[in-house]
Amino acid sequence: MGMTGPQRVTVSHANRCGPRLPPQPPAMRCFKFLPLNFILVIADSLPFQTCVSRSTQLGQGTGRRSWSFIGDLQVALSRIFVAQPRPKTAYCKLENPNRLSNIVSSGTGNATSISTTQTPSSTMRSSSLTPKPTNLPPASSSWKIFQTYEGNSFFDGWQFTTGEDKTHGSYLRMPNIIYTILSLWIGTVEYVDQNTARESGILNINSEGNAVMRVETTGIVPNTRKSIRITTNAQFDGGLVIMDSVHMPTGCATWPAFWTNGPNWPAGGEIDIVEGVHDYSNNQAAIHTNPGCTLPTDNTSFLNISGSVIGGIDCATATTGNQGCGIRASSGDTYGAGFNANGGGVYAMKWDATGVATYFFPRGAEPADITADAPQPNSWGTAQARWPSTSCDAFQFFNNHHVIFDTTLCGDWAGAVWMSSGIPGQEQSCAQRTGFTTCEAFVRANGSAFTEAYWEVKSVKIYQFSG
Repeated sequence: MGMTGPQRVTVSHANRCGPRLPPQPPAMRCFKFLPLNFILVIADSLPFQTCVSRSTQLGQGTGRRSWSFIGDLQVALSRIFVAQPRPKTAYCKLENPNRLSNIVSSGTGNATSISTTQTPSSTMRSSSLTPKPTNLPPASSSWKIFQTYEGNSFFDGWQFTTGEDKTHGSYLRMPNIIYTILSLWIGTVEYVDQNTARESGILNINSEGNAVMRVETTGIVPNTRKSIRITTNAQFDGGLVIMDSVHMPTGCATWPAFWTNGPNWPAGGEIDIVEGVHDYSNNQAAIHTNPGCTLPTDNTSFLNISGSVIGGIDCATATTGNQGCGIRASSGDTYGAGFNANGGGVYAMKWDATGVATYFFPRGAEPADITADAPQPNSWGTAQARWPSTSCDAFQFFNNHHVIFDTTLCGDWAGAVWMSSGIPGQEQSCAQRTGFTTCEAFVRANGSAFTEAYWEVKSVKIYQFSG
């Protein structure tokens, strides 16, 4: 739960980010706050299409999950519609957790900390310069496997989120005219439980033994499409997360993410390992934190990363409009269609006293130490993204994380950049490519467009440091 240009509207998945808009002339200042737009529409001070057009531009500058926006919106429209109550998240916290090795829970679903619903999520860059794998036999590793999700038991130990889409799905019930105005921000996803997902054919273990999580492909739906969001029962404070996937969701309207999140967002921090929208080809990793966490610089050589800083160096959600600080990969096989065509690959996230770093290894270039379950991160070479502890203490700004997969449609980021182009992989906007002026209309009318909107995952492994 950041971007530059017409890229992602981060609101961290918590959420994502958007471009900074130049100063606006007086005629456009009314669009700073959406509730005022409604007043203007009602008063007919501006043509309706002009209002929608200006709102579209502003949508590109909002965050992926703009909670402050929704809060203002609900207050402004409280006399017009009634928002459905949101479930609350309850956490049981351990006292004096061991920072690097305290991972609690088991793969059977018993956990010390269980999130009944999820907070919002996040963005970044990678590179064509991938770490060089070694074919030498792996040495003994100080990182010991604690939790494994793979094969027929992959879904054991995960909680299925149900109901509303936290990236602003269609959980607000409102008159059609207001929905039309807000359609750029309203998602079209309903997350379902495991039984419903299996019965609907969007969840299974395939013949290869891989976990498959799809988006519903029913031809036409009146409101929402079924999708999946799962969160580990296990939580960890520092560790190594390695995910091997052969396919990820791609295509117009999609917004998949693989990420980790702490309690009381953004206080517990958010780490976006894999994320993007539409036809993007380059992964965007990001972190979202409380104020005080920054990148020391945007110089890639200094950071020793293969990606590029795209959202500034301030990682705080409060001061960046939920954008956080993101890093975009430089290689087109790190996300979407390019990733899938290459048979996927392995993503790793390391969180220790030195900071947070993410790595990507395309299929065929996986280090031998990873395949042998004896990871040696110090031998992996250049990270795709890195946030050093020198300017962002990894245990002050991140704690008690759970691992999360989700696929949403439209929402704060994908919906807001529906008409945008110029991002790697998105040379033509989805509006131009599909002929639909809104993301939501496209989603409801074109189930067949989502045949590639699925995760196929070989394994997820969490390691703890034992050195």
